[in-house]
Amino acid sequence: MNKVILSCSNLRKSYYQAKLEVPVLMGVNLRVEAGETLAIVGISGSGKSTLLHLLGGLDAPTSGDIQIMGQSMSAINEEGRCRLRNQSLGFIYQFHHLLPEFSALENVAMPLLIRQMNSRESYDRATEVLNQVGLGHRLSHTPGELSGGERQRAAVARALVTKPACILADEPTGNLDRHTASEVYKLMLDLNHNAGASLIIVTHDPLLAKQTGRTLELVDGMLTE
Repeated sequence: MNKVILSCSNLRKSYYQAKLEVPVLMGVNLRVEAGETLAIVGISGSGKSTLLHLLGGLDAPTSGDIQIMGQSMSAINEEGRCRLRNQSLGFIYQFHHLLPEFSALENVAMPLLIRQMNSRESYDRATEVLNQVGLGHRLSHTPGELSGGERQRAAVARALVTKPACILADEPTGNLDRHTASEVYKLMLDLNHNAGASLIIVTHDPLLAKQTGRTLELVDGMLTE
């Protein structure tokens, strides 16, 4: 049996408007194994992004448990959660969130520098990954000097540079045209296959979802096959 990289059990999340409880997730259970590709689909407002943020430890559930690499997120403090995220997870968003004043190389090296890796090793690793995503000739360019597809490729490189066990992608191609989206999506799947990292993608695009190994739909706060 493959190693379980990320899991959650009876995950619930509610928000409050005034004193009114608005439930979003109502008992989600999920197991993601090493190297697995998984798409989570659902209508707008169904809670897909909320679920991804909870799985990544970016938000706290109302109740339930999340485990990353066998470690419960609720059993460690905020510093421990930050360290676990940095060591085990990579994040890709619809908008690249690259820092505009830094080059592609500096942006991609940033997670390693935050980890306090040696500067030369950080930049060497960032260069290697940028070459893998086809941006070896754009190392010194800032985000404003890159096309939309190139910016998203740089965001993919940033997510991969720490060699995470799992990548969480929230509508990673939603801001791109169909052709560029297909290229970036194929790149993500190829890199996932080569790196052996698990990949969880939230998407509204059924054609992209079909390319993953498993698709789950979020309906009425629950995940269904």
